[in-house]
Amino acid sequence: MQLIDSIKIPTFAAGLLGGLLVVSTLTFCKTATDPSDTVSSPLMSMTEKNIPSPVANKKPKELTTHGDTRLDPYYWLNERENPEVIDYLTAENQYLDTMLSHSKGFQEKLYNELVGRIKQTDMSVPYKENGYFYITRYEEGQEYAIHSRRKGTMDAAEEIMLDVNQLAKGFDYYAVGGRSVSPDNKLLVYGEDTLSRRIYTLRIKDLTTGEMLPDIIPNTGGSATWAEDNMTIFYTSKDATLRDYKIWKHRIGTPASSDKVVYEEKDETFGAFVYKTKSKKYIVIGSYSTVSQEYQYMDAGNPDGQLKIFQPRKRGLEYSIEHFNDIWYVRTNKDAKNFRLMKTPVTATSEDNWTEVIGNRDDVLLEGMDVFKDYLVLSERKAGITQLRVMPTNGKEHYIEFGEKAYVAFSSTNPEFDTDILRLNYQSLTTPNTTYDYNMKSKEKTMLKQQEVLGGFDAADYRSERVMAKVRDGVEVPVSIVYHKDTPIDGTSPCLLYGYGSYGASMDPNFSASRLSLLNRGFVFAIAHIRGGEEMGRQWYEDGKLLKKKNTFNDFIDCGKFLTDNKYADPKKLFAM
Repeated sequence: MQLIDSIKIPTFAAGLLGGLLVVSTLTFCKTATDPSDTVSSPLMSMTEKNIPSPVANKKPKELTTHGDTRLDPYYWLNERENPEVIDYLTAENQYLDTMLSHSKGFQEKLYNELVGRIKQTDMSVPYKENGYFYITRYEEGQEYAIHSRRKGTMDAAEEIMLDVNQLAKGFDYYAVGGRSVSPDNKLLVYGEDTLSRRIYTLRIKDLTTGEMLPDIIPNTGGSATWAEDNMTIFYTSKDATLRDYKIWKHRIGTPASSDKVVYEEKDETFGAFVYKTKSKKYIVIGSYSTVSQEYQYMDAGNPDGQLKIFQPRKRGLEYSIEHFNDIWYVRTNKDAKNFRLMKTPVTATSEDNWTEVIGNRDDVLLEGMDVFKDYLVLSERKAGITQLRVMPTNGKEHYIEFGEKAYVAFSSTNPEFDTDILRLNYQSLTTPNTTYDYNMKSKEKTMLKQQEVLGGFDAADYRSERVMAKVRDGVEVPVSIVYHKDTPIDGTSPCLLYGYGSYGASMDPNFSASRLSLLNRGFVFAIAHIRGGEEMGRQWYEDGKLLKKKNTFNDFIDCGKFLTDNKYADPKKLFAM
């Protein structure tokens, strides 16, 4: 491949490609797959080179924590409404625009290219809950979603619950949080954020009349959980650090000032949340920190009842719960680094009563579970890839087959309890997001929708690989790779290497329509599944944190060297994200 016309692309465009770069520019190269890229001048003008960069004023402030005092000369920059802060940010933006003005034409071309792949008139796959099919759809030229439903069948008349395009009028920013319909299908509660601070005001709509109720609840986490009486909701509120820490109870038709605190999380290292079990039997209040969780529950049919503790918090004990008939399923790390599945009677929930259903496995991380009337579906991560395991109450268990080595698969929206159908999502580096209904009894998959990528996308034009890179201490780190079929793997191609490696977050080999702008210009894109994530189990996370954090960075560097040594990347054209 002849590399010509290096073009500087701003970080803003790189952000559209899927993240923030540690370098301020990308280099794009013409290839036979994209012969039309041109730029008026790839070089900075003298004006761009000579413009002075903005310099923030220093205003030393002493901050004392744990008896230690430090000076922060830029603490004043957190004053969001300070005119001096706004003036400084304006100057930074003007500096950016000037320094990158030589690439303005290509910026616009790239932006239009990215947006041009998005189908503007689109609709989610409907899901059924409590007698209604629920849909989210977008209309061409409109910025926000329309949330609607149809009763009983998709042939029924559409009921528009929320047209966010109308709600957003008059606001510079608008976002809808969680949406929840009452058990009798008559009322909708949703969160509204007009500040971009993740501080939501709860509002309630009567779906039978279309009228908004006078109930307005400020400073919430954005969602609410209905009790079975159709009159009571539970919700969280935030403290000054935006931590969800209080659970409140609100009765429809009463002022928010009369709401009662059901639970307050006083430990600042814990957050709080509330949900209803899939069985609709219990309201559950959870508390969570990095290394432990705690749950309390009450009868969803008696919102004035008392909370019961499931298992008191213990440092190092992690667990999650799901109700099923007369037992609770418990996913826990109790004596199980990669987690195991337990069960316990509804009448005796403390850890002393837990009995094992599936034990710990050194090579499999138990990530989650979904409960149905006749099935249990487990999400298990093995060799970095999540597998879906179907366990019938009566019958032989099995794993769902997808036919690719590297992919992303997960249980999707499954509110119905008594069904043989599992709604799941699937994608890979070359396969757009695809929604299936999987019959757990017959093992048949029915494709309901695949993300439509406009602009002539053909999955056959791309190649993906999954390789193991041996790093300096002998450990093998998975690397997921994707490139255009015409891109030579001979050590001459540019490569963007992505990695995260923190908080036990696993970076999956997902599909990205915007990434095609890189691949079509001859780039190889690679994901280094470095330690600090949880792709290879809990030990993978622990080997990349605290005193072992250095492994995260060494893994990333060594994966880059692996790519150049094995001709996936030109050493002089290897970029990091």
